[in-house]
Amino acid sequence: MEIKRLNIIISLGFVAIIGILIAQLLWTRQAYNLENQKFNQKVNVALLEVVEKLSGGKTSFTENPVQNISNDYYVVNINNEFHPAVLEHYLKTEFTRFQINTNYVYALYNCHSDKMIYGKYISKNQESPNTKIQFPKHKNLVYYFSIRFPDKTTYLISSLRFWYLLTFALIIILLVYVYSIYTIIQQKKFSELQRDFINNMTHEFKTPLSSILLASEALRKQDLVKENPKLQTYTSIITDQCHKLNNHIEKILNIAKNDASGLSLKPQRIILLPFIQEIVDTIKQKNENLSVEIDIDNNISIIADEFHFTNIIYNILDNSIKYCETKPVITISSNKDSKGLYLKFKDNGMGIPAKNIPHIFDKFYRVNTKKSDEVTGFGLGLFYVKKIVQQHNWKISVENNPDQGITTTLFLPF
Repeated sequence: MEIKRLNIIISLGFVAIIGILIAQLLWTRQAYNLENQKFNQKVNVALLEVVEKLSGGKTSFTENPVQNISNDYYVVNINNEFHPAVLEHYLKTEFTRFQINTNYVYALYNCHSDKMIYGKYISKNQESPNTKIQFPKHKNLVYYFSIRFPDKTTYLISSLRFWYLLTFALIIILLVYVYSIYTIIQQKKFSELQRDFINNMTHEFKTPLSSILLASEALRKQDLVKENPKLQTYTSIITDQCHKLNNHIEKILNIAKNDASGLSLKPQRIILLPFIQEIVDTIKQKNENLSVEIDIDNNISIIADEFHFTNIIYNILDNSIKYCETKPVITISSNKDSKGLYLKFKDNGMGIPAKNIPHIFDKFYRVNTKKSDEVTGFGLGLFYVKKIVQQHNWKISVENNPDQGITTTLFLPF
């Protein structure tokens, strides 16, 4: 169901962005056409003003003297002779007044020689074009001049640069979206492959491990082993290490399950002090040198999943014991404020380098120290703790103590 929903969301998003891009392209095309129409209107009005001034205010045309022959070519009919310098002056004046700020070439027809003669290339930088611009002769006209705008298309595009920038941005967004979707799909495939591999690997490990446990338990019951202290020690080591390896496998399976669909929680009310005391007593049975001081009020209770909350406390205390080079001393305390309950675990361990603290909750991450090499593990304990804390909508943080060790703080908002 999740894959189907993801595919639907991807398809809808892709269609939406394609639709927006098509609409943007259509709007840009429409904007270009409107800008071209506006440019033609301004040129026509400006040239009419030039005709008016060249004629001395005496015009008697029955038709529009300005003819738009092609996209960038205009022919203007004049009934009398005029000087090219006067024409150039009026052209500059009217084009400036109507804000026609692009290069142009004007040419006029000499009726005495019956030839088209070039006028001048008008530009801001006064550079002539490399190629000769053609001005065909019009047989029906006697006194006229022609105007050609060789850079009209470039001028219109530059006036619409905002539209083209927006279109380019949408294309970039579409490409980023496609790449992101491709990356998400690839990551999902890799995640599924990793999860399947972990599940298969752990299940393959559990079968021989169960056989070893059964064999070691049967071996411990043999009379020959009971009478030999060394054999008892060896079988106990085998059993303990099998249980430890089994716990690691269960932890990996829980992580894989959590990545797939999230762990199912069964929240219930827990009286904090006796609950933590029971966990501490269990840990003390395996660690006789452990010293734990609990400073928690009797009436404090929380809502949590009993099984997973037990694992949170066990993992925190177990890390404090494993990474302590002297006699482990742990202080568990609590305090409240207006926001929630703070549950703190302070130890006298070796501490954590400041640069490594942001990464200690990452999957498979282990701080590279001499003590870490001595302690077995996969770097999944604190990752599991962080996942459970997040599913409870709690927060967890770790900081080094001023003197020695670290303090792990669980924040449980009201």
